[in-house]
Amino acid sequence: MSTTIDLGRTSLPLGGVTHVMGVINVSPDSKNTHTVAASLDEAVLMADRYRRWGASVIDLGGQSSHIDNPTIAEAEEISRVVPVIEALSNEGHLVAIDTWKPEVARASVEAGAVIVNDTGGLVDPEMRAFVAESGVATIAVYVEGANPHDVGEIDIREDKAQHTADQFRLLLDELEAAGIANVIVDPGIALNYRGDYEAYSRMQVQVIAESRHLRALGKPVLIPIPRKRDGHRLAVYVGLALEHEADIVRVHDVAMACDLVELFGRTP
Repeated sequence: MSTTIDLGRTSLPLGGVTHVMGVINVSPDSKNTHTVAASLDEAVLMADRYRRWGASVIDLGGQSSHIDNPTIAEAEEISRVVPVIEALSNEGHLVAIDTWKPEVARASVEAGAVIVNDTGGLVDPEMRAFVAESGVATIAVYVEGANPHDVGEIDIREDKAQHTADQFRLLLDELEAAGIANVIVDPGIALNYRGDYEAYSRMQVQVIAESRHLRALGKPVLIPIPRKRDGHRLAVYVGLALEHEADIVRVHDVAMACDLVELFGRTP
């Protein structure tokens, strides 16, 4: 695996460190209300606060991925995220755009985003074509459906980490053939599905604990920390991801995650 993640003109080190990716939402219907920025200025202040705490990357979303929320038009999503990306980039922030829509990805990268966080799993031919053409770093999220709004019940299985890695191995071969190599893998355990909440929660823990299967793919591994009703569960998920040497943790609770990164001695 490479010793860095290349993000435009910037490279983040890999090996013995974990980068924190802090979520900022500009989708007013997001259920994670403490991450919602109601204005451009509020988004900049939030990002600056994340950076002071120790976050390396901002993950910006203009479309809520929760299955109970509406799917908005690409034009509306673009209008929400592009001004914020421009402002954050001007302040020196590394920004990932969280979207499954190719036109949103294109507009966001043109505005300064350095990562496309494709919650559609990098299977859309138009998204692949854009990523290959632009050379932008991308996160491939494992999703059991066409996108986070087109999913059913989660497939609960004991070998989920291995199964996810096997699916990624096939995907990475396809992406390499398409000229896409700068890929970060995300097992998709923070996506919302129908089904047994507690069984899914236990499987999320298991996937993190067996993330060696993902590391064996030779790509940086991002562990998305699921939102939980209980704060102590969030800390367990972050601590487990750090114990198992995640390269990146994507979190809504940035101060807590950055503190645990320091406690585990994995500060970049």
